[in-house]
Amino acid sequence: MACVPCAGGVPPLVPEEIARLLPRLEGWEAVENHHLAKAYRFGNFAEALAFLNRVGELAEAVGHHPDLHLAWGKVGVEIWTHEIDGLSESDFVFSAKCDRLFAESLFASPVLRLTGRPRPSTRFPSPTESR
Repeated sequence: MACVPCAGGVPPLVPEEIARLLPRLEGWEAVENHHLAKAYRFGNFAEALAFLNRVGELAEAVGHHPDLHLAWGKVGVEIWTHEIDGLSESDFVFSAKCDRLFAESLFASPVLRLTGRPRPSTRFPSPTESR
């Protein structure tokens, strides 16, 4: 399945459309109405890397490629439609698919099996923010 807006010719979503779609996603933020961003937390580097690889496989399968950031126990995902330099509905669909991958990864996680609680997702700091 290819990303239709990636071919161009589709205008970016306007702020009102973004505001209507954003509540359907949990924990995502619309940064300057330009891209969606979210950070996922994991118990170790290996779990974070495995999730990042699954998101990469999804991106290749659908032809829609996010910016991915890997740190110990964290994966940051930023998505927008590069061809139109803004957000499209495809970005919201991709974000929901990332959340599904994350939920699936929790079931395989030793932390979830031991505690019964998923890890919280938090915002991944931008490169310009202090850590």
